[in-house]
Formats: sequence, C-alpha cells, structure tokens
Amino acid sequence: MQGVCKKIKKNDTVVVITGKDKGKRGKVLHIDSKKGRVVVEGVNKKKKFVRPSQDAPKGGVITLEYPIHISNVMLFCDKCKKGVRVGFEITGDKKIRKCKKCNKEI
Repeated sequence: MQGVCKKIKKNDTVVVITGKDKGKRGKVLHIDSKKGRVVVEGVNKKKKFVRPSQDAPKGGVITLEYPIHISNVMLFCDKCKKGVRVGFEITGDKKIRKCKKCNKEI
C-alpha cells in the first residue's frame, strides 16, 4: 500500500473513478497510508447523529466526508482536464511527479 500513497498527497486535486461519486473532483483532506484510504472534500458524504456535547450543544445530525480507498481516485491534471496516472522523474537530487500523458510537472 505504501507505493500508492507516494503518488497522491494532501491538498492534491483528485477525481473519483468508481463508486457512487464517480466523476466528482475534490481536494485531498487526509491520507491514511496504513489502511490505504483517502478523505476527499465533498465526496462520500454521510450523516452522523451526534449527542449533545460542548462542540454541538443541541446535538443533531451532521454530514461528514468518510474515507474511500486510494485506488478509487486519480490525480487531476490541469492541462489534460482529467484524471491521469503519475510518473516520477529524478532531476539532480529532487524527485518530481509528472503527468504520464502530457509530461506536465504536478
């Protein structure tokens, strides 16, 4: 699982490629590399019923983004305008992520 997590990082824009939210775009909020899951903004939203507490004095229903598997998302390329595979290029002592289609640096 750790090889997949190197390609997608926090604050990247990704596209969901399978599931009920297929085609949606969003920003990566959190990555769990041990479980191979990623939380994407606006994707896989579920309702959670909350008891009264200091954070929510009245309690009630809140909507949260739940994790999806990292294999269900692709990195979004601004130039290609779609989800793309990621390649790496080593220049000097830096490792750079690149789009496999247009070779644009990500």
